[in-house]
Amino acid sequence: MLSTMQDDVPLTISRILRHGMTVHGDARITTWTGEAEPHRTTFRATGERAAQLAHALRDELGIGAEDRVATLMWNNSSHVEAYFAIPSMGAVLHTLNLRLPAEQLVFIVNHAADRVILVNGTLLPLLAPLLPRLQTVEHVVVVGPGDTSVLEGCTPQVHEYEQLLAGRPTSYDWPELDERAAAAMCYTSGTTGDPKGVVYSHRSVYLHSMQVNMAESMGLTTADTTLPVVPMFHVNAWGLPHAVFMTGVSMLMPDRFLHPGPLAEMIAAERPTHAAAVPVIWQGLLEELAATPRDISSLKTVTIGGSACPPSMMRAFEDLHGVRVCHAWGMTETSPLGSLAHPPGGLTPEEEWPYRITQGRFPAGVEARLAAPGGGFAPWDGASPGELEVRGPWIAAAYFGGVGEEPLRPEEKFSPDGWLRTGDVGVISPDGYLTLTDRAKDVIKSGGEWISSVELENALMAHEAVAEAAVVAVTDEKWGERPLAGVVFKEGHDPVPYEELRTFLGKTIARWQLPERWVTLDVVPKTSVGKFDKKVLRRQYAAGELDVTKLG
Repeated sequence: MLSTMQDDVPLTISRILRHGMTVHGDARITTWTGEAEPHRTTFRATGERAAQLAHALRDELGIGAEDRVATLMWNNSSHVEAYFAIPSMGAVLHTLNLRLPAEQLVFIVNHAADRVILVNGTLLPLLAPLLPRLQTVEHVVVVGPGDTSVLEGCTPQVHEYEQLLAGRPTSYDWPELDERAAAAMCYTSGTTGDPKGVVYSHRSVYLHSMQVNMAESMGLTTADTTLPVVPMFHVNAWGLPHAVFMTGVSMLMPDRFLHPGPLAEMIAAERPTHAAAVPVIWQGLLEELAATPRDISSLKTVTIGGSACPPSMMRAFEDLHGVRVCHAWGMTETSPLGSLAHPPGGLTPEEEWPYRITQGRFPAGVEARLAAPGGGFAPWDGASPGELEVRGPWIAAAYFGGVGEEPLRPEEKFSPDGWLRTGDVGVISPDGYLTLTDRAKDVIKSGGEWISSVELENALMAHEAVAEAAVVAVTDEKWGERPLAGVVFKEGHDPVPYEELRTFLGKTIARWQLPERWVTLDVVPKTSVGKFDKKVLRRQYAAGELDVTKLG
């Protein structure tokens, strides 16, 4: 028996765009410009310019269905125009991570076979040296001011964005696409091997946007203004640009002004109520506000993901600034929403903390299980660890194999029955709260027992003198592996003796887990998306480049 519903109505990005333009046409997108007046526009105007961009891509640049159009851009209103225009016309949006090494950017553009690159003028010095090696790029569209002289003599045709849009119709007959068709693609950061392409469908983006808007997720309303500090090249800014067009939430876009000082200034001036970014951004903002106080009282909630957030940072935001931090987990392969840490109802603020410092509960669209170390699956008892595996309508089933190639399903990333192997190790409580204890490759296997590097790092960063801490496994003749603790001391604090830090850890960490090896770092190496890059520390240790102290 079939339903009587209109099941043939496809869930497409153009439907999100039309809804935002009409029902929420007056919602605002404000782009920070530094010292000048911010650029302000509306959802309606953004949709009209998206139509102009689609006309230009089709009629002037010859872009058709399934062609890849790349963006090398900051978080700004022009990027939002591309977010909607490119997939709505049937092409594929490919956001480029501007923080990746040059070799990886070249690989990604060639592997995706991008025909067009939209680039902010301020990023031309980054793009120009790569162009001779980009095999499929035919057009470069420069968005905003920049020194275009660096593009002289390049093979692709160069266009100026505003000139390309000028005079074109402000409406577009968006095609009725198959909701399963490719809408956008992001590549992983390539921490192991070449970056891998994840291709999102219109359907997955639509369903993920609905989940972002649920009360148990980010739960924003028309009364809110969100500040997506998380880059639009980092898993589609965690789905916020699409989600807000569903609900009429205004956006404050930081453009290239991502340092703590400008962020504090824009929060004080534009009064957002919500923000989203990785922990390193918020740690910097805390330090900035301590040195130069600003009024950030408008900010009520912050979504933090990308890597584990130290509980000490969560408490500092709440105690000092009245900002509630919501811990989240996800990855490029999960679109990225995988879980959010909202505690159960009916608890006191202090009773909520054990739930808030987890990675949270899974939304209805995400199924989860734990692959046990010895085979089978670990129970949801809050104690039995395993590697997290997930599946759902916005979870990747494969990686992009290249033009004309079959999708890739490496066995280390996908189980025989199709679940995504996340590489994260943790436990799940009986009521569905996920606590990640480590990445599978970062677990410290000492004397047959596991030590969580994340637990050690969070405990260290609770010390008043420690700004950042990274813990990695190093070879030990007796135990196989032992933890090496790298610490960055806060500016203005004298270094603390390692014995004192070890004693401090001993208050919350079992004695056998305490590190013997210690090193002071100027900064913890980080990946292109702000996560601790522990392979760099392991390599430096193996090469004898670190001034390590071993305690007795």
